[in-house]
Amino acid sequence: MSTIKVNGVEHVFDGDPSMPLLWYVRDLLGLTGSKFGCGAGLCGACTMHRDGVAIRSCITPVSAVEGAAITTIEGLNGQHPMQKAWIAHQVPQCGYCQPGQIMQACALLKSTPHPTDKQIDASMSGNICRCGTYQRIRAAIKEAAEVSS
Repeated sequence: MSTIKVNGVEHVFDGDPSMPLLWYVRDLLGLTGSKFGCGAGLCGACTMHRDGVAIRSCITPVSAVEGAAITTIEGLNGQHPMQKAWIAHQVPQCGYCQPGQIMQACALLKSTPHPTDKQIDASMSGNICRCGTYQRIRAAIKEAAEVSS
């Protein structure tokens, strides 16, 4: 049995400890914002935060997050400066990768409040956008950094 705090709410999980966190959050908790992309931790669509650090939830077993604070895109409540900047810069096209992109960008600003283009590119390189909105992603990150400072 594991205790996991997701978006500030404590949950008890008594299932298979090897279940990926993504499936637990989506299928059992009903929080479907985080997406399944590649299933190998390579595309970033499933990005969540574990104690404020970006993780790939498709390859993270529930057992690895026992006692941790997990934040999903729903935990930002649509009010985070990054989400507002995303809208202002019209980043999404298809939108599938956006929850993971936003979560990765939020983790970047937490560790590097005023990132350079090079730092943004390095941090975001593991998050794939098939629509190619990388320039708008970078612009939104820069705006959120200014608003957050």
